[in-house]
Amino acid sequence: MKFSIITPSFQSSKWLKLCIASVADQNQDFEHIVQDSCSSDGTAAWLLQDRRVKAFIEKDAGMYDAVNRGLAKAQGDICAYLNCDEQYLPRTLGRISSFFAAHPEIDIVFGDVLVTDLGGNAISYRRAIRPSANHIRLSHLSTFSCATFFRRRLLDQGHWLDPKWKSIGDAIWIHGMLGANRQMAIYPELLSIFTLTGTNVSTDNLISAEEKEKWGAQSDAPSPLLRKWHVMLHRLRKLMAGAYRKRTFDYEIYTLDSPDRRVPFTAKRVGGAWKIR
Repeated sequence: MKFSIITPSFQSSKWLKLCIASVADQNQDFEHIVQDSCSSDGTAAWLLQDRRVKAFIEKDAGMYDAVNRGLAKAQGDICAYLNCDEQYLPRTLGRISSFFAAHPEIDIVFGDVLVTDLGGNAISYRRAIRPSANHIRLSHLSTFSCATFFRRRLLDQGHWLDPKWKSIGDAIWIHGMLGANRQMAIYPELLSIFTLTGTNVSTDNLISAEEKEKWGAQSDAPSPLLRKWHVMLHRLRKLMAGAYRKRTFDYEIYTLDSPDRRVPFTAKRVGGAWKIR
């Protein structure tokens, strides 16, 4: 089972190096396609020479357009996209490969994600639960793209990302998959990290707010009066899935200080705070 991992890139050279390293040490059959939108930060100087990836330097119309461009070139059975500020943890692709092999009916798999600071220290653990169409529409998409994997057959059936959206395109794509009754499953283990760099597109509150307002104004949107109910129901489902329990765990990632070797961390959550030792 071959993976196609797509990484959209723009002005993120130092983070892109960590992202690539986290894919390169996965012991699986994969191709890593990097779509760089003509960055001026020196990315092209080294990216085109990196044999671990298939690099393309071409202007795009935003992150989702870049992902679509990469997916159009993809040859794998399982697809995913991993942004520059994200990494796979060790053996992630192997675990997902085994899961898909054991569950041929499943189209999309979601896993757990760790949010970290610039130094790789844990900020929050995000337990994955099956998305709800109404919660996505009225609040947000709680799953992370960096721990989302899907079969290529969805692309063959015409399910591509809509590039007109700049921040919430993944939420709209998952909402569409729910509407199309595509089979989804949860892999309840930590698969990836998301680094809060301060420039993440997905955390740009202004763009997200504008697009959510635009999407919410469409005629098929549910009543905003139902928002509190669906948010409460979502939190209850997270509670039942163990999202809020205290936990201690180890993880290994690449850092800006160690771009060539994974650094081990141990994280312990005590109440609402994280302690790293």
